[in-house]
Amino acid sequence: MRKLTYFIATSVDGFIGAPDGDADFIYSHLDGEFIDFLKAEYPETISTPGRVRLGIEDAGPKHFDTVLMGRGTYGPGLELGLTSPYGHMREQYVVSRSLTTSPDPAVRLIGGDLVAEVRELKAGDGLGIWLCGGADLAGQLIDEIDEFVVKTYPVLVGTGMPMSRAGFGARPLELTGVETFGGGQVVTSYAVKR
Repeated sequence: MRKLTYFIATSVDGFIGAPDGDADFIYSHLDGEFIDFLKAEYPETISTPGRVRLGIEDAGPKHFDTVLMGRGTYGPGLELGLTSPYGHMREQYVVSRSLTTSPDPAVRLIGGDLVAEVRELKAGDGLGIWLCGGADLAGQLIDEIDEFVVKTYPVLVGTGMPMSRAGFGARPLELTGVETFGGGQVVTSYAVKR
């Protein structure tokens, strides 16, 4: 059984984007040490163009071979002409009710029963499935998420897009790892207690 992992960047106060969803404030908190960590431990989570710029275009996946993202997460790259942001992945899925045809043959759309589709993906073979974002998608899939890997950046934003729109509910987690970096970033991993 494959795991669905919500691997997400957040501010200290738990926001993954500005109120309009823009997450550019995160990029100013990337430094050499943290980028080296991502290159070594999570190279598959770096976009295909980013991998080329960083010289890791041939790096194999360590955790995930499938990416699942919402239309809002996919949109900014699409507006720039990036139709296949993770072309190095085995599978790319975009959950959307507004897109009826995929802008790229490498990107598959999910517009129907999301939970059923994710359960089918989890039952398949391969590495894990990366839930890339966003808040609405995480809310819809909260009961399917097996693991959280939260990259917390040293910034407080006050308001914005939360990590999830799942609604209130105490969901027990087990801490499985903590890594800290000189630039103030912290990566915390949790397994969902079932």
